[in-house]
Amino acid sequence: MYTEVNENNFEEEVLRSEKPVIVDFWAEWCGPCRMMAPVIEEISEEREDIKVCKVNVDECDGLAAEYSVSAIPTVMMFRDGKAVATAVGYMEKDRLLERLGV
Repeated sequence: MYTEVNENNFEEEVLRSEKPVIVDFWAEWCGPCRMMAPVIEEISEEREDIKVCKVNVDECDGLAAEYSVSAIPTVMMFRDGKAVATAVGYMEKDRLLERLGV
């Protein structure tokens, strides 16, 4: 299961996580984001070694700006509190995981 994060819990859930974290920046109105949702859900159910979080960019525009999210869906991989890889747009699961380095 994934975790919804916002400005209040992003540091705790993502930046301080002991596991690598995939963060999906998305919006409800975004068609490609809706297509990506089952992929993100599947990763969250299959990979216990990775934490999966979602950020609604309409509700958390400050986080989106901080991480230079200019198109959605944007999926970022965080390790040790740092963004280490980014994927933009819809991708199938295998390609997304390869792009993120997991």
